[in-house]
Amino acid sequence: MKASALKKVVATIALTTIALPAFAHPGHGAESGFMSGALHPLFGIDHLLAMVAVGIWAVQLGSRAMWIVPVSFCVAMTAGAALGYAGIALPLVEPVIAMSVLILGLLVVSAAALRPLHGAALIAVFALFHGAAHSAESGAGIAPLAFMAGVVLTTVALHFSGAAIAALLRGRVRLAGLPLIVTGAWLATRAFV
Repeated sequence: MKASALKKVVATIALTTIALPAFAHPGHGAESGFMSGALHPLFGIDHLLAMVAVGIWAVQLGSRAMWIVPVSFCVAMTAGAALGYAGIALPLVEPVIAMSVLILGLLVVSAAALRPLHGAALIAVFALFHGAAHSAESGAGIAPLAFMAGVVLTTVALHFSGAAIAALLRGRVRLAGLPLIVTGAWLATRAFV
């Protein structure tokens, strides 16, 4: 497949996976938490940027990392949420999440070439804290499994969006890390103050 055709396929997948239907009346699953979970990652700039950055960096790493890194994020995020739902609190959740955006920005800017399993392990640490935050923010009365299914679905879509950004930027993909660094630094100063 030619590079231009591959870009179109990745962009199409990314755009179709992030499109969520508009529900004008109740009864579509929001009560179960699925829609609440699906929308949740879109409304926190820290979560949104980190998840897109994972997709960008996975493409930069290439090879097996293109699927190992995003999958490890989803698995560890789910594990972090399970810990939260079980009443096990992780320390410094918000500062670690803020630092994850900053560090992911640095990884993208530097095009850090870790081995796929090392990259996956690093991403899994960040994802554990993102999952803990998601469970804490899910709200009372929301079904945890449905909520997290929605979160994971949107997370996958955001990873695909990051991959599409990387494919579209090609040789300039490192520039995508600059807004991540700036935003991550701003989030970190707020989280540590």
